[in-house]
Amino acid sequence: MGHRLRKASGLALTFGLALLLGSCGDGPSSGDAASQARYIDGNDGKDWPGPGRTYGERHYSPLTEIDADNVAKLGLAWSLDLPPGYSVSQPIAVDGVLYFAAGQGTVNAVDVRSGEQLWSYDAEVWKGEQPKLRTAWGSRGVSWWEGAIFMGTLDGRLISVDAETGKLNWEVQTTEVGDGRFISGAPRAFDGKVIIGHGGADNAPTRGYVTAYDAATGEQAWRFFIVPGNPADGFENDAMEMAAKTWSGPWWTYGGGGNAWNAFSFDPETGTVFVGTGNGSPWNHKIRSRGEGDNLFLSSILALDAETGDYKWHYQTNPAESWDYNAAMDMEFAELEIGGKPRKVLLTAPKNGFFYVIDRVTGELISAEAYTKQTWAKGIDLETGRPIDVANNRYENGKFFLQPSPVGSHSWLPMAFSPDSGLVYIPVIEMGSWLYDLTDKPENWKRGPIHGPDGGAGLDLPPGEGSASLVAWDPVAQKQAWRIKVPTNVSGGVMASAGGLVFQGRVDNQFNAYDAKTGDVLWSFDTGAPTIAPPISYAVDDKQYVTVLTGGGGSLVLKGDVYIPYAVGYREQARRVLTFVLDGKASLAPTTPYRFKPIADPAYVSRPEAEQRGFVVYSQTCVMCHGRDGDASGGNAPDLRASPLTLNAKQFTAIVKDGTLQQQGMPRFDDVSPEIVEDIRAYVRMLARDARAKGG
Repeated sequence: MGHRLRKASGLALTFGLALLLGSCGDGPSSGDAASQARYIDGNDGKDWPGPGRTYGERHYSPLTEIDADNVAKLGLAWSLDLPPGYSVSQPIAVDGVLYFAAGQGTVNAVDVRSGEQLWSYDAEVWKGEQPKLRTAWGSRGVSWWEGAIFMGTLDGRLISVDAETGKLNWEVQTTEVGDGRFISGAPRAFDGKVIIGHGGADNAPTRGYVTAYDAATGEQAWRFFIVPGNPADGFENDAMEMAAKTWSGPWWTYGGGGNAWNAFSFDPETGTVFVGTGNGSPWNHKIRSRGEGDNLFLSSILALDAETGDYKWHYQTNPAESWDYNAAMDMEFAELEIGGKPRKVLLTAPKNGFFYVIDRVTGELISAEAYTKQTWAKGIDLETGRPIDVANNRYENGKFFLQPSPVGSHSWLPMAFSPDSGLVYIPVIEMGSWLYDLTDKPENWKRGPIHGPDGGAGLDLPPGEGSASLVAWDPVAQKQAWRIKVPTNVSGGVMASAGGLVFQGRVDNQFNAYDAKTGDVLWSFDTGAPTIAPPISYAVDDKQYVTVLTGGGGSLVLKGDVYIPYAVGYREQARRVLTFVLDGKASLAPTTPYRFKPIADPAYVSRPEAEQRGFVVYSQTCVMCHGRDGDASGGNAPDLRASPLTLNAKQFTAIVKDGTLQQQGMPRFDDVSPEIVEDIRAYVRMLARDARAKGG
């Protein structure tokens, strides 16, 4: 079966017949028509109600008050300081109120005119299932529908909060205890429903699914599993029976993965919701599926009936996925003239380094070209839609140097499409790493990350590896229009506007506005902190505003010493909401420069075996928050090399095992033995000793 379009017989009516019957009309079939209108691409741009502003997720504002001629007059209207915690979140704005997620799991409302906080709802995530809280940092965003704000939580809940009062409307548990599933992505609201997926494929044997809930009541509307389960239990639908033919061995015992944790788009004209699916669990194809089959619907664009959740079609970017190359990056809509004909297309730049243009009505692959350096494929065969694999790219010979690395060439931080310039603006990561086949060790079979020959989970980066860029890409010609290098290997979220501008924050504390056609910097503001969250633009009282959140967040902690020149402390960094307007006159209080100073520990005597055991456990459990080598500069946890708490075994155990800092965001590891806790402490003390020896 080809990969350009997979449609199972009997699963759905053809689009032509569906349109004749009126089942996929262009108006709202349920819910508030006014709410639906705010999400349509042709609206006035006053509000920004969802992560991508519209159903088509373009991250584009049609407002024109701020343009290339006057952007130099853009100034700070107000700022709001946030407490320590996650602040790399996509804000939204509706009816003069700004809403955003922060910390472990709070929803916040701020009056745009005054900058005053109206309310904050704390989901008390710290009380939730502790293993789920070890996997990520907080919520990447919220959505609005009919006077309600929706957010997912790390412990697997979907919550609805009243937009005016901040009081809880309802909450629903979307996962089960012990299932390894957690939520870090933003839900999407559409046509009276809210859709949410989950993460967890890297660290647990999960079987991915997406679920749609009634926006008013929280009642489940439908659920679609992304990979098939045990055939002996029967299949939920024909799509799962079809997908099972692409798997081999007892795949269900490993879960399979495919978790859709980030990207959703909705086309009201065809009644289709698009789902970007995740990587396999475990990563290694020969463990997961005996090295056989394409493993549907991993790393795919799934088209589902928005009303019923029934399968329509799919396109798989990475058959037999083996690199964490998920397709969960934003999927943006455009109307392009291709081959002399207008086409309704879906644009996406997933982690694997190729830019895809797909017909969003039929699922046909129109074109695909590499937008950054990659080593795993020679190209994409447009006849079959399949990648042209490079030998040993699944590290069959023991190891393989993979570009892009498992971090991907494009992370969740969104790109933007401007219908004015016709260009897509992609925050590109340029980084490769070694992958290793550790299947000779059964303890690694169910693990996802396999980056180190010694069992570590941190990226195995060659010295000096890692950079990033903002790339303007022509989706019709499939070629680069311009490229701007940015500091380090983190490239922030992007927004485009009808004023001929592209906005992006950077790790070096700069928030820039670029000329959309040339890439020239037209305006820059010193934010006093790493700024990588996606910005938005909206209007209140006929004034156009631009808002962005500052703070390093979890996107930095896995990258090693590449970003150290821009290091900031967990406590010292300025986490803020910044809002700009033409002729804004507000100013920021100066920030305290961060100077890393490793803790003095003269009593420590090296214990190599304990340090090695501690390294393995640390790299599997602690790295996501504290960084690859304890150097979480800009992350959501303190740099352990500078922590005096590592000097006291009793205090360290109380924090790690007993959860004394649980409410501050440090999960409880009560399932880890005291001996392992002491091994971790030995490893961290070794890191501090080495940092001092280097003059830290």
